Amino acid sequence: MAKKKLYFIIHKPYKVLSQFSNEGNNIGLGEVYRDLPKDVYPVGRLDLDSEGLLILTNDKSLNNSLLNPKHGHSRTYWVEVEGVPDKNALNNLRKGVDINVSGKTHRTKPAQIKFINPEISERNPPVNYQKHPERSWLEIQLTEGKNRQVRRMTAKVGHPTLRLIRVGIENLRLEPLQSGDITQISEKIIYKKLNLL
Repeated sequence: MAKKKLYFIIHKPYKVLSQFSNEGNNIGLGEVYRDLPKDVYPVGRLDLDSEGLLILTNDKSLNNSLLNPKHGHSRTYWVEVEGVPDKNALNNLRKGVDINVSGKTHRTKPAQIKFINPEISERNPPVNYQKHPERSWLEIQLTEGKNRQVRRMTAKVGHPTLRLIRVGIENLRLEPLQSGDITQISEKIIYKKLNLL
């Protein structure tokens, strides 16, 4: 009998690894989500210092469909940056910038960028606002996901990332989940929201 396919979406907290096991001084998802079936694993990853939408499943075909670069699924991030990017910096981000990925220069694909003013809970621990008195929030939509890409992009135009939250993959959204929340979702709905049907 085929095993039941399971799908969960979580709001990965800050400073939690995108894996179930702990590593060094860092805790894994298993410390936060203790009652999940053993065969469920994350699709893709978010960096230790990033927050937001992460899919957990035992469906290997979903993993392949989402992570294969040829499919180019959109990913939406809310990004708090140091300072306020000017028109030139925003245009460079939209057109694509050269970043270093594994020792090689990578030209980022065109991105959608806009200023936002999100109503979100404070991170724990919070950003050091005394050290970074001038900040702004951007919504960045990409169709690729290189290692630490958003952070590398904003740093390239002179506005280092202070906080990064993935809020969407295609039409699958993080809201209304708060940090640490989890919800189960059906196969039909997740495939529809990810535009995989």
